[in-house]
Amino acid sequence: MNIMDEAGLTAAVEGIGERHGGIDVLVSTPAVNVRKRLLNYSGAEFDKVIDLNLKGTFLLTQAVGRVMEARRSGSIILFSSIRSVTVEPGQGVYAATKAGLVQLARALAAELGAAGVRVNCIAPGIVETPLTAQIKKSPEWYDASAKRNALGRWAKAEEMAGPVVFLASDAASYVTGAVLFVDGGWTAIDGRFTPPV
Repeated sequence: MNIMDEAGLTAAVEGIGERHGGIDVLVSTPAVNVRKRLLNYSGAEFDKVIDLNLKGTFLLTQAVGRVMEARRSGSIILFSSIRSVTVEPGQGVYAATKAGLVQLARALAAELGAAGVRVNCIAPGIVETPLTAQIKKSPEWYDASAKRNALGRWAKAEEMAGPVVFLASDAASYVTGAVLFVDGGWTAIDGRFTPPV
């Protein structure tokens, strides 16, 4: 579905809820990035990233949240990023949207908690997806990115499945408003140089 089409999105989500007696889990992953320094961004490029990453996710979670609130249960999982807390040149607007998703999730957790709906974020590090294809094309950039985390490699997309299953399941029944970093230790270490100690 087109998450930028508010009316179509709402109708589709309501239809799913009616057809299946509710919605148990939402995993929201849409994202786009325009890799440019902030001073070189156009207004249209800014709107493109903000509209999909933040507004589109907002519209989706709002529609699903209404269905879950009425049913008084559910788990919403938004995909943020390590860029919500750390950034590099060329990722400023993308990073702003990912930080915004964290606050959106926390606000939804506060507002929907009384209805038994949990809302959390997963913050991946660098994952091999179409969004990171530009980096993978440059061996120097690819290797430098791999060396930034404790495990020394990129994540595979399927490595995000376990954290999603955890947050969607009853194993996480008391987890809401949280950010689970699935980043190979990127945010835990400096990653630039190992001193001879």
